[in-house]
Amino acid sequence: MKFLNLFKIKKPIPAPWEKYYTEEELHFKIPNISLYTQVRKSALKYPHAKALVYMGKSINYQKFLKLIDKMSLSFKKMNVKKGDIITICMPNIPEALISFYALNKIGAIANMLHPLSSEEEIKQSLISTKSKYLIFVDMFFAKVKAIINETPVEKAIYVSPASSLNIFKRSIYKISQIGKYLHPHSSNMFMSWATFKRKSFFAKDIKFPKLGKDTPAVILHSGGTSGKPKNVVIQNRAFILAAKQEQIMLKKLKPGDCCLAIMPNFHGFGLSVLMHTPLALGCYSILIPQFDSRKFDTLFKKTKPTCVLGVPTLYEALIKCHNEKNLDLAFLKYVVSGGDLLSKKTEDNVNEYLKKHNSKAKITQGYGLSEALAAVTLACDDINKSGSVGIPLPGNYIKIIDPATQKIQPYGQVGEIVVHTRALMLGYLNEESETNTALQMHKDGYVWLHTGDLGYMDKDGFIFYKGRQKRMIITSGYNVFPSHVEEVIESHPAVLQCSVIGIPHPYKQEVGKAFIVLKEGYHKLFVQASIKNHCQKNLAHYMIPKYFVFRKQLPKTKLGKVDFQKLKSDIGEDDDE
Repeated sequence: MKFLNLFKIKKPIPAPWEKYYTEEELHFKIPNISLYTQVRKSALKYPHAKALVYMGKSINYQKFLKLIDKMSLSFKKMNVKKGDIITICMPNIPEALISFYALNKIGAIANMLHPLSSEEEIKQSLISTKSKYLIFVDMFFAKVKAIINETPVEKAIYVSPASSLNIFKRSIYKISQIGKYLHPHSSNMFMSWATFKRKSFFAKDIKFPKLGKDTPAVILHSGGTSGKPKNVVIQNRAFILAAKQEQIMLKKLKPGDCCLAIMPNFHGFGLSVLMHTPLALGCYSILIPQFDSRKFDTLFKKTKPTCVLGVPTLYEALIKCHNEKNLDLAFLKYVVSGGDLLSKKTEDNVNEYLKKHNSKAKITQGYGLSEALAAVTLACDDINKSGSVGIPLPGNYIKIIDPATQKIQPYGQVGEIVVHTRALMLGYLNEESETNTALQMHKDGYVWLHTGDLGYMDKDGFIFYKGRQKRMIITSGYNVFPSHVEEVIESHPAVLQCSVIGIPHPYKQEVGKAFIVLKEGYHKLFVQASIKNHCQKNLAHYMIPKYFVFRKQLPKTKLGKVDFQKLKSDIGEDDDE
């Protein structure tokens, strides 16, 4: 696996935001350790403190470390070695993090995959990463069973979301799930979590490799610069750096505090900011496997988190919740929005809601992307300007450039946001051309990540995000790349051409609308259902367009390209036959 050397910094660039940090905060060293070692340090320091809370059940650091160590023995017994890629396809349940850190102890790479991915997406991810094993949640057994023999996977380990619950709750869960999905069974290919755990009993005299910060640790997923799904390879150093940066920024966050993990483990923000960082700092993470926005206020009252991070639609849902009377949010220290633009109206409404419910916190924004392990900038406490996504985290650098010339734009002038950080990805797995497009060496001696996002910087170093160069739809915080959706729809035998745009939605921010031209001899009445079924099989649910409109032809510009501006103003009725 060959990647670029990204982290040799020759000289600083103009950085007006640095006045908000001390010299010590700006020039800290990243310890040469792994993620596992960082969490182990917390476990030795706070053995009886909470590490995770799941469905009301607490797991302390001592027990969490013991479970990780036991599962690392099971993986070793199954011949998992340093550099092997193992896919984790689970919601926010303890077994996902136990597997994640157990693999990290060995030096294996965890490929974090969305459990709601389609059959085809799961198959392609397993093939493209050459995953040796798959660990998945049992309710999606039917999807996995359908494709597993077409992949390089040697063994698939299935886990119930109830595995970490007490006997009473586990029994209730099992009864509630009767008849809802195809249940897995042990075979040559499939193994239960319980059977997998027992492997550790037979693992003796096993040695683990010495690992440092530069060892590849995780594969996250992104559309890259082209919109085609990419496997983003992240080192240990990125997570360790992020934990230190957030400790500096979130000064009110203390050992024993907790973060509400609504964002999933396959999302950079979720895995880094809401799961690893709390564990690295002696805090705990409240795992939410399935979030119900209609009961957000009830969740707050029940869990009392110190810190919550989510997409703007999440907070819009919160202020509409009226389940709890006299809700007291005094426990909230940080409320952060990321993943999409937070409108001024929503910002004001949320702040009014927080004040009304006795919280001194104010909602702030952050900006990031998978290629830089999610968080790049952050606003919090007094380091904030309304409408901004904050300042670069300590040790990060941002330039606003003219995309054509790479010349730095004056303060206040919009250009492309480019990023340098020691948390930069190693590259896209087996995608050298895409990697070289995204990561470019500039004349200043830095390797810069070209984000394709637009924004400007003010004279104090605050970043204001203004939109996307790339044609991308953000729906409920998830990035949807129209080119990928179009490719799937056009693979249907009846479809000649398809263009997908994003249109406003009152709750999800945006949803997809697909404009479809059928091949001659096909009629929408006979193929519409088939096309939708095709999407359900080959796209994650959040990628599927909400609207399907059939056209005889698509509008074109003078250059013969599809005129997306005309599609944006299209009222969306089908052409008459």
